[in-house]
Amino acid sequence: MIIYYYFFVALANSKNFLTFMQRKQKTFEMSKTVKYQLFSDPWHYYGEMLKDIDAAQEYICLETFRIGNDVMGERFRDKLTNAAQRGVEIKLLIDYWGAGNTRSGFFDKFIQAGGEVRFFKKIKYNFDFFTRSHRRNHRKLLLIDDNISYIGSSNITGYNLNWRESVLRMEGEITPVFKKLFLQDYKIYNRYIFSKAYHTRPVKHENFEIIRDVPLITKKKINNKFIFYIKQARETIDIETPYFLPGFMLRKSLTDAAQRGVKINILLPKKSDVNLVDILRNKYLGPLAKRGINFLFFEPNNLHAKLFLVDKKIFGIGSSNFDYRSFRYMFEIMIFGEQEEISEQVVRHIKETQKSSIPFIYKQWNKRPPIEKFFELLLLPFRHLL
Repeated sequence: MIIYYYFFVALANSKNFLTFMQRKQKTFEMSKTVKYQLFSDPWHYYGEMLKDIDAAQEYICLETFRIGNDVMGERFRDKLTNAAQRGVEIKLLIDYWGAGNTRSGFFDKFIQAGGEVRFFKKIKYNFDFFTRSHRRNHRKLLLIDDNISYIGSSNITGYNLNWRESVLRMEGEITPVFKKLFLQDYKIYNRYIFSKAYHTRPVKHENFEIIRDVPLITKKKINNKFIFYIKQARETIDIETPYFLPGFMLRKSLTDAAQRGVKINILLPKKSDVNLVDILRNKYLGPLAKRGINFLFFEPNNLHAKLFLVDKKIFGIGSSNFDYRSFRYMFEIMIFGEQEEISEQVVRHIKETQKSSIPFIYKQWNKRPPIEKFFELLLLPFRHLL
């Protein structure tokens, strides 16, 4: 027994044994299950984001359409400033339009602490206003330390605290993939993109595929990916979106799926934060409902989630709405995939949304006042810009 004891002591102290154990420990850590969490409540995911920012050690990359000049925006700014002061490398990319009055003085202390802020594409008020200047960065990403990623529907503001959102938190090796895409956006923040194929190239990682859109009418990568999966659907299609103004091909793919027996549920807010879109969407609901598509209206507040689910398995989560503006004119990002843990959470999210929703009734729609029909027709030529 004494001989065995000294043998194992010597082995444990040997350099080779320690190296072997370190490799085994690293292998174990790499094989841990990647964690995914889908949030719907802004209070919840804002709290988790702030905790992750506090724990950051190396870098933070934040890309968003809007940071509000309000209590929540200030909370994030101050946490990011503290992180910069302790040496964390921080890059913020905020859309120029969405940034509003935070462009002037709001980030001064953050910049003094070493943080970087870039505002995506300054608006030019000229004859090109409704084309190039209308093309905004609507993407939403928060990336921390090559390990934590947030992607979803939410900006960083106080006005959405009672909205229903969809934000996915991911842990694992996909974060460096997102970071590479973020740095591409960060680099071209004030430039016209000539190599649009490069900036819309699909990126695959394990069971996930990241799809990006840039303002390009002929490609519409996210729109086409939706159509691709809709055509593959065999049993169910579930969609949550705040704004529903789909183009002809997307409408056709949905009605074709309904005609072949696929059960389609589309959840919309009863009243969104954009009244003109609510008026115009009515023109689409009746004809689509008549062809077998089921619409539900979320009642408690604004449904701002952007979720897509096919056959309870294939999901899509990100920043894109189901409308012309997102597909044609906006910089958007979505992650698609088939991952059981995420798909189950999307299913639960949709079921919870349905519990607080009421059905669209075709007979009521068909009897709507003539003045509503008039405004629908009046807004129709502007459907690409709403």
